[in-house]
Amino acid sequence: MPSVLGLLEAREKKVREEIARLREEAERVQAALGEAERVLERLVDARATVAEVLAEPPSKVTEPAGSAVAGSPVLRRAEGMAASVLAPDYQRIVSVLESEAGREGMRCQQLAVALGLQAVPAKVEGLRSKAKRLVERGWARQVRPGVFTALAVQAG
Repeated sequence: MPSVLGLLEAREKKVREEIARLREEAERVQAALGEAERVLERLVDARATVAEVLAEPPSKVTEPAGSAVAGSPVLRRAEGMAASVLAPDYQRIVSVLESEAGREGMRCQQLAVALGLQAVPAKVEGLRSKAKRLVERGWARQVRPGVFTALAVQAG
């Protein structure tokens, strides 16, 4: 038969192990609680910031309406529409086509040189695609196959 002291020691060992396990669990829960409190604080701050921003009167737009940035779609030209609504690359192409050099029409290789680009096939084909897009949208004319000019210019 086991001794009373042996039974008490075994019971004490089990309780110590249980205490160690509970302490580890408490540390894990404490860490999770701390993280949850940080997330809650960020959400409360975000909500307060959004409420402040929405409560302010709208500010004036600093960019002129209709101005374009690189990557903007090419809009269909309407009466009185200025080339400034086009993306910068397209504005440069229209500008060159409207210049004295573009009056008789320009091939895409000439256009590349006028824009300061290398007349390599990749650049020329990119310009050809952009020039055709300008023709489709009413910003330029294709006077002969592969020859482009500005819309208002009458090529010979």
